[in-house]
Amino acid sequence: MSNGLAVRLEHTVPITLEPLMRTVAAHAIPGIETCDLLAARHSRSVRGGELVVTVAWDEPGSVRLSAVDHDGDAPVDAGLVATVRRWLDLDREVEGIDAHLAQSGTLAPLVAARPGLRILGSVDGFETAAMTVIGQQVSLGAARTFGGRLVAALGGDAPAGFRSFPTAEAVAAVDVDTLRSIVGLTGARAATVSALAHAVASGDLLLGMDDDPHAARAALLAVRGIGPWTADYVALRLFGDRDAYPADDLVLKKALGVRTGTAAARLSEDWAPWRAYAVTHLWTQTAFS
Repeated sequence: MSNGLAVRLEHTVPITLEPLMRTVAAHAIPGIETCDLLAARHSRSVRGGELVVTVAWDEPGSVRLSAVDHDGDAPVDAGLVATVRRWLDLDREVEGIDAHLAQSGTLAPLVAARPGLRILGSVDGFETAAMTVIGQQVSLGAARTFGGRLVAALGGDAPAGFRSFPTAEAVAAVDVDTLRSIVGLTGARAATVSALAHAVASGDLLLGMDDDPHAARAALLAVRGIGPWTADYVALRLFGDRDAYPADDLVLKKALGVRTGTAAARLSEDWAPWRAYAVTHLWTQTAFS
């Protein structure tokens, strides 16, 4: 891809993007994303398969962005830059956040190990919400496998041999039994994915990045099979709520050495209003230490 644009981090402390990009790789959905950590590059389809973007992070403190469409190299416009910056959390000044979290004995060594840690965001609201539901109570690897099957069956064509994540309308158009069969989900999980797709396709649930997160949370919780963990995780990834804290998350509770979401929430009180960064540090430490 020859059409490139350097997207520079405006940050005052030395940081590395490597932990974030390992998280991006760990969440990569087969068919729509490829990641080469050795080459420091990640590619994925965006805009419903209109484009495939590649981010390269081999230069300290910066990300190079390029794109292709079905005709070849595509210009990198301001909207695409904004999408990628939000996806990779490039605009947040985290020096003050680090200082706040480092006051915690639990978090201080994690902040010291990964200064300036960023939060993985989203490029598509329905994709993020659907994958969150698919990932309930299964491993990240299993969720990626399920997501890849969904993409293969119902996704669209994208440039450079990639696929696009299926639209809510495409998922809503198949019945629950078919969805369960093609993806390999349990009946209950397939029903929730289907209900989510119908809510988005009908306009009852708005998952655009600029939509009202409070209304979206209420609409998410109205979908059968979606509870607070899913709503909190979507708030963290999609709506940029930097105090979102899925207290009942199994990995979080294990990292904190507690058994209940109530106990995890109690431990987080001093981390507000930046608890999303706190939980990201804890998840990252568990996954990559």
